Formats: sequence, C-alpha cells, structure tokens
Amino acid sequence: MRASAGYPIITLNEFIINRQSEHPEARGDLSRLLHHIGVAAKIVNKKINKAGLVDILGEAGDVNVQGEDVQKLDVFANDHFTAALQASGEVCAIASEENQEIITFDEGLSRDGHYVFCMDPLDGSSNIEVNVSVGTIFSIYRRLSPEGEPAELSDFLQTGEHQVAAGYVIYGSSTTLVYTTGNGVDGFTLDPGIGEFCLSHSGIRTPETGRIYSINEGNYVHFPIGVKKYIKYCQEIDPNSGRPYTSRYIGSLVSDFHRNLLKGGIFIYPQTQSAPRGKLRLIYECNPIAFIAEQAGGTATNGITRTVELHPQGLHQRVPFYVGSRSMVDKAHEFLNTYH
Repeated sequence: MRASAGYPIITLNEFIINRQSEHPEARGDLSRLLHHIGVAAKIVNKKINKAGLVDILGEAGDVNVQGEDVQKLDVFANDHFTAALQASGEVCAIASEENQEIITFDEGLSRDGHYVFCMDPLDGSSNIEVNVSVGTIFSIYRRLSPEGEPAELSDFLQTGEHQVAAGYVIYGSSTTLVYTTGNGVDGFTLDPGIGEFCLSHSGIRTPETGRIYSINEGNYVHFPIGVKKYIKYCQEIDPNSGRPYTSRYIGSLVSDFHRNLLKGGIFIYPQTQSAPRGKLRLIYECNPIAFIAEQAGGTATNGITRTVELHPQGLHQRVPFYVGSRSMVDKAHEFLNTYH
C-alpha cells in the first residue's frame, strides 16, 4: 500500500520506534542500527546527487576482490557506511563487496556489538556516469561469536533464514529505502525539504504474477537451455496469459528488483559458460533481496533451492539467482526442470 495525501507524515525514525513498541522484549539496539543506516544513506545520496559537479566520478584505480574496477563512489559509499556502522556501536564486524576480508571493530562499544553487517555499498556503480539508478544492499545477522571477543568469519556464514533485517536504498529520481525485519516490507522516500525518510510504501506486497522479465539477453548464447526456453516462452504471443511479456533490464540489481517488486516480474541472473556458479554474491546481494522478496509475497531461488536455505561456503560466494513474483519464478523452474 502506498502512502497518500491526507495521512500524517511518518518518518523512518518514528516508524522504527513505533515498531519497537510492538515488541516489549526489544532492547532498541536494532532500532539504533537502522537509524544509522538511514544517516549513511543520506550522506551517500548527497554525494551521488553532486556526482557530475565534483571529482567523484570514474575509476579509483583499484580492482576489488571480484576482479572489478573500483569506482570512486564505491570507495566513498563503503567508507561512509562503515563509519556510520562503527559509530552505532551495534555492529562488531562488516562484510563488504569492496573488501577481501571481514572488517572487525575491536575497540569501544563496537567490540560488544550484537550484530554483523553485510553490504554491497554501491550496486550498479559502473552506471553512475550515465545517470542510471544505483543502490546500496544490506543484510544484518546476530553474531554467533562471544560478545567482547573479535568477530569471526563464521558469524557471516549463516543461511539467509537467520537474517534479522535486510534492505536496500535506491538512489534514483527519488531516494527510497526499503527494508524488512521479518514482519513485512516497508518503503521510505527521502524528502529533501526536511531531510528525512518518510513512509511512502506501507506493507509492500509484490503481485503474484507480472509481465516483466529482467535478464541480460546479451548473454543468451551462454545461458542454460532451460533459461533459453523460458525466455522464448516470455516472448510468445498468448493474449490469455498476457504474453508476450516486456523485457526490462537496467543492469543494477537494486533498480531491476525494485521495479519488479512493485509492478510484478522476475529477475534472472543464471549461471553461464563464463560464470558457471553465477555472478551475484550470496551473502550481501542475493540473501537480502531474497528475504525482502519472500516477506513481500514473492520468492527467490538458485534455480533449485530457496536462496535463504543455501549454506554459504565463503564470504564472496556467487550463486545463480531467480527472484520475483511467485508464479513467474515457479514457471521458470518448470523449464529448468524439463530442460537440463
């Protein structure tokens, strides 16, 4: 449900506090952490909006653990989210797309932090120079290691079912923060006039089906046969089922997923001949998006198993990804099972 005129404005902080009051056992630590995420998102948003006016565009001259050229804005977003999370005192360690190893906070309150934080600080950053929407993806888990001790890699190698919260920020024509704590999905749009995220999409439910399929068809020849057959199915004319579907692909997971979440559709990034294990990262891209999708009534898999049931084997593990409206993902599975 989208908030409309006539309803009182509810800011992100007010919403978080109200939700906390629904759980008397809550200590407020997750609420404080979500507040700091919102602050970091505002800082990154401001820099992105000035990207064409300051020396923040282009490559930083480094290559990250993924073998990708690091953009200056990647570094900026990574640094500011890291600083905000450390300042919260609730996070003991971070896993980021931009860092080979986990970042641990071994001093002050952060050493006793209850949570570990996983993030892709700026998804789709290679598109920023052409003014295409980009985003931040994040996931939060309760730590497994003893409080007061340094965090360990095992804190991050939990299945997605153990996420306590997940979300993303999309920096586009407007800046929107979408998140879930396992009790539905809500979206907040940044009002630049007051500098606050305000509730704009309450209780988001993704349609059971849709008419959008999102996949990089430039890699068609490298796709598994089941994916090729499903694409042809999407393109067939069948007025009774609303086909042909519309192909929409931006190249930013956050942007493609956000559109499909609201309108109904499927996003697919399968394994290919050059990336036999898929390309998207399980821990800080697929798991948080899968958690949000399921909380909104959709589904997410690797083509066989629910994404959130997969056991991570490494910090930067890649997996195939099928996410979106439940009936569309189910139909894609039919083709995958029929054509091996």
